[in-house]
Amino acid sequence: MSNLVKKIQNSAFQHHLWQKGSKIVLGVSGGPDSVCLLDVMAKLAPKYDLKLIITHVNYRLRGRDSERDEKFVRKLAEKYGLNAFFLKPKLGKKISENEMRDIRYEFFEKVRAKNNFDTVAVAHNLDDQVETFLMRLIRGSGLKGLSAMQHKSVHPVKSALRSPALAGEFNRGTIIRPLLGTTRAEILGYLKKNKSTYRTDRTNEMSLFFRNKIRNKLIPFLEKDFNPKIKETIFNAISSIAEDHSLIQKLADKTYKNEKEISAKKILQMHPALQRRFLLRMISEKNPGGKDVEAAHVSEMIKALKSTKNKSQIVSFKGLKMERKGDKVTIAKL
Repeated sequence: MSNLVKKIQNSAFQHHLWQKGSKIVLGVSGGPDSVCLLDVMAKLAPKYDLKLIITHVNYRLRGRDSERDEKFVRKLAEKYGLNAFFLKPKLGKKISENEMRDIRYEFFEKVRAKNNFDTVAVAHNLDDQVETFLMRLIRGSGLKGLSAMQHKSVHPVKSALRSPALAGEFNRGTIIRPLLGTTRAEILGYLKKNKSTYRTDRTNEMSLFFRNKIRNKLIPFLEKDFNPKIKETIFNAISSIAEDHSLIQKLADKTYKNEKEISAKKILQMHPALQRRFLLRMISEKNPGGKDVEAAHVSEMIKALKSTKNKSQIVSFKGLKMERKGDKVTIAKL
């Protein structure tokens, strides 16, 4: 067993990513990260009696290259003797990174649910984690956003899928990221040593998308002019931020469960960090996951709670309404 396989196995044990007999859907694009994930999981499968299937999304954004990617993944499925599921979504003329991510995750979740599998594994690595952190830092994010990705998280699927062919309701599965503590350099080294072939997306070398600008311009600049080990430094900081966020979230959840009637006075007596998490916990009852809720919305809510005006205070945002009548605080759908 190679050092990288052992490292990923140890990480999986530490973060409880799977257990004996787990059934795992693999997201495989054909790029180096996902090819590495597939090979490592195939090597670990006999030891843990894992059941694996492959999924692939062909966005058809790169013409023949996209078709070659799909053909390559089909051959990988044959090589490893695994069932594979493919999607060619219909896209508009303009599509964002977030929209492509949503389509991809929604398809993975559909495959997982239909096949009664346990979880979905994706090939995010340490470099991806650092890029995500910097993207969110630049755009503006709180502790939750700066915690970036976790080794294991609830599947970010919506109630209705974007593609009509996938529309429907189903349970939310989990996402696991076995390579999250592994650098891109380690992955490429592993593939080279094993003489594994993979597809290269030439658009990754072009700064067309925000993530690519972070990867190709900002990180090399930081490494050259500030800290040659900036990736490791940021990765360690993310771990600390995630732990802090987890603690505050647990306190907010516990406080929320103990409150039969939400009081403006009690909220304002909380530490500011706990105030925000408490209000977001309230919002999650009507808007699971707090989708599209921004820090500015929470600030407006706190401002309304602090108001000394006698009349009721109302804050509307993202299809929701927070109302403070006297000392009573409620959140409802508009």
